Amino acid sequence: MASATRVSSGKQRKRLLSPSEKYELYVSVLTGQYTQREAAERWRVDRSTVVTICRTAKQGALEALSARPGRPGKSPEQVELEEARAEAERLRATVAEQAVALHLHEGKRVWD
Repeated sequence: MASATRVSSGKQRKRLLSPSEKYELYVSVLTGQYTQREAAERWRVDRSTVVTICRTAKQGALEALSARPGRPGKSPEQVELEEARAEAERLRATVAEQAVALHLHEGKRVWD
């Protein structure tokens, strides 16, 4: 009788880990409890899966730690977009002020 973990090509089926299992795997590698190879064996996944989980966890942690205080839930892209929109509005206001000043200056020349 064939093993339940085998598919027709002879490879093992891909094992999906829950978010809590991924976190546990990441912490065990991060703390040195397991090497990447040992973690892959322990959770019965491919070593590339361990590498991907560790890379994703590190990136997520860096993004969370780089978030500005007082702005929870905003991604770095959202913060950057808001800053760009604010700068565009400041530039629009500056151009409008300069246009008014130029109009007033040119208007005075007509009366001189």
